[in-house]
Amino acid sequence: MGGIETDTMLGIGVFLALGAGALSFLSPCVLPIFPAYLSYITGISVKELQGNHDMKIRSKLLSHSVFFLLGVSLVFIALGMGASYFGQFIQTLLIGDTGLLIQRLAGVFIIFMGLFVGGWINITALMKERRFQSAKRPVGYLGTFFVGMGFAAGWTPCIGPIFGSILFLAASHPGQGIIYTVMYALGFGLPFLLLTFFLGSTKWITRHSQVIMKTGAVIMIMMGLLLFTGQMPRITEFLLKLVQDTWFEKLG
Repeated sequence: MGGIETDTMLGIGVFLALGAGALSFLSPCVLPIFPAYLSYITGISVKELQGNHDMKIRSKLLSHSVFFLLGVSLVFIALGMGASYFGQFIQTLLIGDTGLLIQRLAGVFIIFMGLFVGGWINITALMKERRFQSAKRPVGYLGTFFVGMGFAAGWTPCIGPIFGSILFLAASHPGQGIIYTVMYALGFGLPFLLLTFFLGSTKWITRHSQVIMKTGAVIMIMMGLLLFTGQMPRITEFLLKLVQDTWFEKLG
């Protein structure tokens, strides 16, 4: 049963990381400038982007988006690997139940960042954007790739706290950390590609971005509380029992 519970815990973490990636993209810091970024990396004006697209324009948008996201993902995953190895290193250095200690620290950090993302506390240092800006448009797919890396390396008001929480989660679960950051990158990339294809939908989502962020913030705080109090295994057991009971009912 221990192996199944571990897999279930990993599944919960993967689901949360995927949702965190999507929340980062849908945040007020990213979504409103999404058309401008597409315009910057493709050379197509924002006005043209908001019009009807033929297959040639759609193909250009999607291909550049893929290279942009590859650059973004490379930075995210590299940071996730670093956090995972750091967590493993700390656990080998310290004596005692360090796994629980790091898990509790991660819980406190995620709660704190959840309060920040929800707008209930203000941290001036995190509100400053530290992203490389270039007046020149990138040339070709390689340029788009590097713009993606520059975007991911920026510590923006919304991406920083959410991704920082995933990094803390990776550090507290060293064997699974890389998986969490891969799923975070996937969660960020899927809505990016989807809205690249259906660009007109961004206006509706932008209008509801505050509700989306506050909902995500509440989930972050709940996740942090579960980590801090060590209740995650109990939630895992409950979900596992629920799935097993449902499965046996169907078989019966």
